[in-house]
Amino acid sequence: MRDDLALMAAGERIPLKIQEYAAMLLELNTKQQIFSAMVVYGLLTYENGKVFIPNKELMDKFNELLLNKDSLGYVHQLAVKSEAMLQATLKGDTATMSRVLEFAHNTETPLLAYNNETELAAIVNLIYLAARDRYNVQREDKAGTGYVDFIFYPYQENDDCLILELKVDHTPEEAIEQIKRRQYALKFARTLGDGSKRYQGRILAVGIGYSKKTKQHQCKVEVLQE
Repeated sequence: MRDDLALMAAGERIPLKIQEYAAMLLELNTKQQIFSAMVVYGLLTYENGKVFIPNKELMDKFNELLLNKDSLGYVHQLAVKSEAMLQATLKGDTATMSRVLEFAHNTETPLLAYNNETELAAIVNLIYLAARDRYNVQREDKAGTGYVDFIFYPYQENDDCLILELKVDHTPEEAIEQIKRRQYALKFARTLGDGSKRYQGRILAVGIGYSKKTKQHQCKVEVLQE
């Protein structure tokens, strides 16, 4: 359950065979029974054989659980590190960013096979958990001439805007080049009714690369617009 909670908090969907009678049981002893009961009571949604967290309000509650329950082990530890990851990103402190990613990689988490960008995205979503208090974080959002891995829309118009691209067996420089080439920053070009810009902060391009050969992470932050 702990592993699956981490995946769902990272925006993933978990395969499950629903047992609708589980909500009537006096004791819930298996993951299948517990998640089935959560579906019945509206805490999770079931669709096409998978369960997931259905909306922002419930996602916020799950995030609070991850941040405050040290009994969740490595999941809690990663969530706690997420504030340091956000602050390091905003400061362009790539050394700290890499250290947080290495910490995540050295935990027992099952999210880190890193066979493709999807698996890397799951852990990145988790280590930016704290960002959700300040940002509307969207994954695989349509932007420019493609789909950006993550885009962080600030709730406060003066906060920095973040565009994050992930690469396995490619460099962070290549990730940032893709951000520029596909013009992802156009997502922040919205204007208000008086013609002023909706977003007033800097636009930061964040590239994260992981090498399956060296097992090392590399990060780069570049200011696209002051």
